[in-house]
Amino acid sequence: MTSQGRLTRVTGRVRAELHASLTADTTPRQVATSFAIGTFVTMLPTLGTGLLVFFVLVYLFDWINRVALFASVLVFNPAVKWGVYALSFALGFALLGPVEGVSLADRPGPGDGSDILFRLLVGNTILAVIATVVAYVVAYRIASAYDAGELPVIEHTVEHVAGGLEQHEDRIDGDRANSG
Repeated sequence: MTSQGRLTRVTGRVRAELHASLTADTTPRQVATSFAIGTFVTMLPTLGTGLLVFFVLVYLFDWINRVALFASVLVFNPAVKWGVYALSFALGFALLGPVEGVSLADRPGPGDGSDILFRLLVGNTILAVIATVVAYVVAYRIASAYDAGELPVIEHTVEHVAGGLEQHEDRIDGDRANSG
């Protein structure tokens, strides 16, 4: 299959999934709630079990919008999570005070683990709650605007995704031409 054929197929698939997600039998409130739940779970330090939680939630609750739930992983991906953890740790230290003998610049020693982990979890939970509220509001506004026909989000998103795929395909084709 040619690169243009693959791009057309992927673009069509993205468009169909986004459209189905936003026009399914779910309300804007359900879309927003699904994204907010995904945001909360993704923000927490689940050590990779967050996706398992997503599958359990999808299995248990018919009203959950799968695309909205899993989209949170794209927003809070592993690269972003390191910043979230650093901010969580700093927030925990600011709220609960320092661990005796440990500063933010120090490397923790073997006996400092539970105090440091507690501060990380407190800070992370607070950030997760804040991010969840913001995620709900933003997702609700987007889903409501799309539902009312005021936001052509699918076309813009697909154009963006297609543009990125097109650049990727052009790079691959250019690499093939240069190596051959």
